[in-house]
Amino acid sequence: MSFLPQLLYPAYEARLLRSLKGKPQPKHVAIMADGNRRWAREAGFTDISHGHRQGAKKIGEMISWCADTDIEVVTIYLLSTENLKRDQQEVQLLFDIISDVVTHLSQGDLGCQVRLVGHLNLLPEKIRDKMQRATEKTAENNGVIVNVAVGYGGRQEIVDAVQELIRAEAAQGTTADEMAEHVNAQAITEHLYTKGLPDPDLVIRTSGEQRLSGFLLWQAAYSEIWFTDTYWPAFRKIDFLRALRDYSQRSRRFGK
Repeated sequence: MSFLPQLLYPAYEARLLRSLKGKPQPKHVAIMADGNRRWAREAGFTDISHGHRQGAKKIGEMISWCADTDIEVVTIYLLSTENLKRDQQEVQLLFDIISDVVTHLSQGDLGCQVRLVGHLNLLPEKIRDKMQRATEKTAENNGVIVNVAVGYGGRQEIVDAVQELIRAEAAQGTTADEMAEHVNAQAITEHLYTKGLPDPDLVIRTSGEQRLSGFLLWQAAYSEIWFTDTYWPAFRKIDFLRALRDYSQRSRRFGK
């Protein structure tokens, strides 16, 4: 009977898609792709790289799922500043896998526009340059905008935004008192890694963890959040559509 779910999935996917018609859908979805290592261990692999590689394959799939929705921007959290403190062999593996993901997205038939968001100076120059060259090839694409969060920390992003704002003001000869007046929410927003893009409407986190872990702290202030116990490598289109269906049934209050 193991073949039965495979036969039913397409019908269930179609049903979920129909349930979204005419309903509010997110324009910007942020995804915390968590649980790669745990998936590998529970699947019986002693080498956790299998989890990272399976998780990497899932990213292109997920972007393709957006074609049937109203989603225009996806931000996916792949490497945090905290992750950089892991065993150096694993960190190097992550660098290689993530750079391959960026290259794949830039060369595929998805037509997406790929951007890097994070404190990129924390990355090895060779890896950083490879990824930046790949993203430059997608600048004219008009598909889904895909922000790849790598070397990313939410607090660091806010620090970087404020520092960039102050440097810009100082370059114009702004006095300290005037500068203090110019530091406001809108000015900081204009210097974030995601400047020019809407804040995420929906944040999805896989693996059962129920926290933001520093992801888009500024931008996600009023985002809806959806958690699932499913590990990222096992995340399916029906899981994705369930998250969108749940979003469509919520009443957003924006802090009210």
